[in-house]
Amino acid sequence: MTQVVTVTGAQAATGATPPPESRPVYSYANAVRESVWVDTGLDGDADGRADRVAVDIVRPREPALEGRRIPVIMDASPYYSCCGRGNESQKKTYDAQGRPELFPLFYDNYFVPRGYATVLVDLAGTNRSDGCVDVGGRSDIQSAKAVVDWLNGRARGYTTRTGEQPATADWSNGATGMIGKSYDGTIANGVAATGVKGLKTIVPIGAISSWYDYYFTQGAPLFDSGPDGLAHRVESPEARARCAAVQRELVDGAPRSGDRTPLWTERDYVRDAHKVRASVFAVHGMQDLNVQTKHLGPWWDALADAGVERRIWLSQTGHVDPFDFRRGAWVRTLHRWFDHYLLGLDNGIEREPMADVERAPDRWTTDRRWPAPGTRATTLRPRLGAAPGVGVLSTRPARPGATETVTDEPGLSEADWAEHIDRSTPGKAGFITRPLARDLRLSGAGTVRITATPSAATAHLSAVLVDLGPDTIRHYTAPGEGITTLADRTCWGAATPADTGCFKETRADTVDVGHTVFSRGWADLGDYAGDGKGRPLTPGRPYTITVDLAATDHVVPAGHRLALIIAGTDTGFVEPPAVRPRLTLDLARTSARLPLTGGRAALDRSLAGPTTVDGPSTSTGAPGVSAPRPHPALPTG
Repeated sequence: MTQVVTVTGAQAATGATPPPESRPVYSYANAVRESVWVDTGLDGDADGRADRVAVDIVRPREPALEGRRIPVIMDASPYYSCCGRGNESQKKTYDAQGRPELFPLFYDNYFVPRGYATVLVDLAGTNRSDGCVDVGGRSDIQSAKAVVDWLNGRARGYTTRTGEQPATADWSNGATGMIGKSYDGTIANGVAATGVKGLKTIVPIGAISSWYDYYFTQGAPLFDSGPDGLAHRVESPEARARCAAVQRELVDGAPRSGDRTPLWTERDYVRDAHKVRASVFAVHGMQDLNVQTKHLGPWWDALADAGVERRIWLSQTGHVDPFDFRRGAWVRTLHRWFDHYLLGLDNGIEREPMADVERAPDRWTTDRRWPAPGTRATTLRPRLGAAPGVGVLSTRPARPGATETVTDEPGLSEADWAEHIDRSTPGKAGFITRPLARDLRLSGAGTVRITATPSAATAHLSAVLVDLGPDTIRHYTAPGEGITTLADRTCWGAATPADTGCFKETRADTVDVGHTVFSRGWADLGDYAGDGKGRPLTPGRPYTITVDLAATDHVVPAGHRLALIIAGTDTGFVEPPAVRPRLTLDLARTSARLPLTGGRAALDRSLAGPTTVDGPSTSTGAPGVSAPRPHPALPTG
């Protein structure tokens, strides 16, 4: 690959040489645009022949003419015809001869002139592919893995969907990077977990790591439908007619009981993280209420245990692509990332700090590693305060026999609980620290161990962490989930009349708040055994369960208070139980293990200061963001 390196006058005078980078030296207008159908080796639709997935390709013409092979940037998706990609919901388009014209997003416009091929794969059962959608299962993953194999000469491709004329990737050097947001990034995680050779890096954005945790949370159902609803939404009309058997398998294999079944085991990529050969550049919104950071935490930790090279960006947004919240820095960083891992350029990106974290709208900090060095799980304990349901959070345990009572009120959400945290209300119990003397940083995922006695045979629990104090944050529950889309456009790469590479600009959508919910977790108390099987509860008997909190990185500033809320059903997230149980919390046997940077010593310093009487502070009634909107079971965008 020919590289063009620019040296400025100042650099020439000092002898400094800038890091090498690929430059836009190839014609985008004259690029090869073609479609290939790759044999997956599966027959998901049971029609007696192996499924073929459609692969649309745009690549620079010049390298092949010069006898050189090039790497691939691949986005495998079910959304290219049903829903579109990116902030503007772009779909693939084709000319009169069926050749691809418009490739969604900017990857082709920017990277093809720099010597990369862009490859967009229709997952089985979608758009122009054979087979059936199985929502993160074998067919979905094989749809993309087979293409990586084809790019490396290990699978068969054809020039048409049904013909026998072979198509080879003799223009590819086999080095592949997968990228994508949501479902697309999930497929990248799943393919990496197969250990396929040739996949050099993945860039999952707001991606799922375990499909069980998308539809359930420790036994509690998150949506009113299972994976069959998502399959029906994304599959092509032809697939819908031929894939009834697969749909039935999705229904039968994913009962709404919340039990972990073999279907979910197959779709758990974390268990195979040790097979990952690719580097990973993960991006996630810390307030993503669709694909929550509960997916990021276990995957990230498992990759660390496997010694995988990693980088991470954590934003304050919801389910938003970094192209729409940090565009210029994102394109530059992604360019350098692919140059290093796909072209082999020594630009030093692998030696840079691992983590970028958005501290306030458009204000970022970096960390050498993530979670932050010096972070340790530290125990905080709830105890009674001066009023019912308004307790104290500190390091001192409650006296034996101390209890609080919570009645499940399914019409209330975390927004309601947090806004009334200083008031006695039957639907929640809040436990609050004194105002902090110093900033306190939480970096990673925590847990809350709860002992509760239910009044009914079924009950849900919610655990929520809140920063009590004024702030300006991204409005993550608004329609844009933290961004506002503007009318003006900027262009990112070369163009053709059909594919301009120009996209609407965005800006941060901010809101002034009096408190911020920054981590949350939910569970069905019947999942107390932790073996993936729910059990009926015996009213009047105590049960202990550990509720997993979503990963985060949040600083509670000096002067603010940290709060833990324990409640029942969190509306907008969890489906309510059949009854409205009452839960009696045993405070002496309830505690939170939180990832505090600096550990117990940092907590003690933060809680030090003038002694105050334990009890509720003056109630401000300060609002937070608007109540979370129920998300459909469709990880799109």
